[in-house]
This record gives sequence, structure tokens and C-alpha cells, in this order.
Amino acid sequence: MSFSAIKGQDRPVEIIKSYIKNARMEGGYLFVGPEGIGKKMAALALAKTLNCLEAKTDACGHCASCLKIENGQHPDVRVISGGEAQLKIEAIRQLQKDINLKAYEGIFKVYIIDNAHTLSAEAGNCLLKILEEPPKKSLIILVSDKPSLLFKTIISRCKILKFLPLKREALEEVLKKEYKLDVQFAHFLAYFSEGRLGRALKLKDGGILAKKNNLIDRFVLSPRPDMESLAQQDKEDVRFSLNLLAAWFRDIYLLKVGLAEQEIINTDRREELTHSARVFSFFDLETIFTNLSTAIACLEKNVNTRLLLFNLRMELWKA
Repeated sequence: MSFSAIKGQDRPVEIIKSYIKNARMEGGYLFVGPEGIGKKMAALALAKTLNCLEAKTDACGHCASCLKIENGQHPDVRVISGGEAQLKIEAIRQLQKDINLKAYEGIFKVYIIDNAHTLSAEAGNCLLKILEEPPKKSLIILVSDKPSLLFKTIISRCKILKFLPLKREALEEVLKKEYKLDVQFAHFLAYFSEGRLGRALKLKDGGILAKKNNLIDRFVLSPRPDMESLAQQDKEDVRFSLNLLAAWFRDIYLLKVGLAEQEIINTDRREELTHSARVFSFFDLETIFTNLSTAIACLEKNVNTRLLLFNLRMELWKA
């Protein structure tokens, strides 16, 4: 992975390269922006470039250092992540211990804290002490799509780089030209992913169109919505299904107000959407959006998923 492989992030990449060129890469950085747009990729590309044995402003990708970082085996480059779980103080204490040691074989010691907003209060305070006086030739990169959850004192000690989604039509072109996807599939992924390349790539090999159409057939277009199969999914799958439903009703709303077909996500179901736009009133659609939003928010809490979906069905099919 090199900077040249990161699509649609020319501005932050240019800034990073200027920092490298002017030997200003030290201390703490915060890469912010929506999930799945290349923040972590950029952090890894930066770690590679700083330790590359051949390149100066972009990683060569084939030297021993680049290959070790690519495979997660470089002793001086670490990715710290608790996934969606809270990141505990033990991980940051280990960082505090390691960062003050001399680099084992690299030029820079680089620590990438993924989902940095999941830092516990204790871990955040520990990290703050490191950021106040970071050792020379060391870099701490915080990656987050929810920077508002970080301590303001941590943010104030980091240089902030903002990453933005691609324009959806631009992502559609990338998916068609570089990933050889057909027009309809590329359009769906680009628009459903809201311009986030990483998100689109995660979805492209998972049979997303078949899953989406099966959900629409069973849950929206059927006279007896199949709640049982949906209720048996785990919460993350239920959340994903509700977002697919939200995209469907969004399309109906856009058709009803007369927006161009290019803005429609589910272009493969144009006929059903057109019919639904005649059936649902604006009031119906606004009610549906409110109920879907409420249901998605409730999934973040410890709620009974089966009861949540039953109540949602009662609200969606009142009309």
C-alpha cells in the first residue's frame, strides 16, 4: 500500500508529503473522516514511506521494510485497535514503554491507534502524557470517524488531517474502471456507500445485491413481511438491513419529489420504486424515516431486537 493507491484523498496526501519533504513528521497526528475512506490506509502508507529503504515521498512497496509493514511484521510499526470495544489503558501503557526505546531496525517508530475514539478515560489520559513530550523519530497517528468523542486536550496536541468521501459519481467510475464492476453494481455500491471506497470494497464480494433484493422482497413488497428471519440476525446484521431499508424508502422519496434517476440507489428496482412512489404519501415516508432512524438508534442500546422489529413493522405498515 502506497499513497498512489489511495483514491480521492489528494489534499491530505499532498499535506502529508509536504511534511515528509520538510522533515516535519513527528509527534501526534489525527486522521479524521467517515469510516471506509482511506484514513488507516494513509497512516500505513505514511509508516511505510518513513521507513522505506528506497523511496523518499512514497513507499516503494517492495523493499524489506515495506513488505514487513504490509504484513504487520515490522518491529517499529504497530497498529493498536480494540475494534469497536473500548481501548484499555494497558495498550497505551505498552505504547508508552515501547516508544521510548530505540528503533529496532526502522528509521521511525510509528504507532497507529485505530478507532481512537474508543480510548477509555484512563487510556486517553495516559496517551495525553505521551503526546505532550513525544520522543524524536516517533509518530503517533490517531484514526477516527468520531473525533467528537476524543478528549479536546488530545485533539489540541495533534495535527489534524481531514479525509472526505469521494463524489459518488467519481467512486462509480473507479469501481467500473479499476475493479471491472458492471454499471448497475458500481452505481449501487458508490451511492449506498456514500462515496466511501473502503466501504464499497468491503461490500462488493459479499453478494450485497442479492441480499438487498431478498430483503426488499420479503420485508417491503410482501403482503406479510418476514420479520422472523430478520429477527434471528445479530444486531450488526439487523442494523445493516435497516440501513438498506432506509435507502429503499429514500429512493421512493426522491422519485416522488422528481429528482433525477441518477440519484437513485436501487436502479435495478426502478419499476417497483415508481409504483411505491404513487402508493406512499410524503407523510407516510416521513413517518417511515422517523421510525427507521429510531430503530437504528435503539440498536445501540440493550433492547430486545425481536420486539423492536415487531414494533417497526406495526409502524411501517399502518398505511
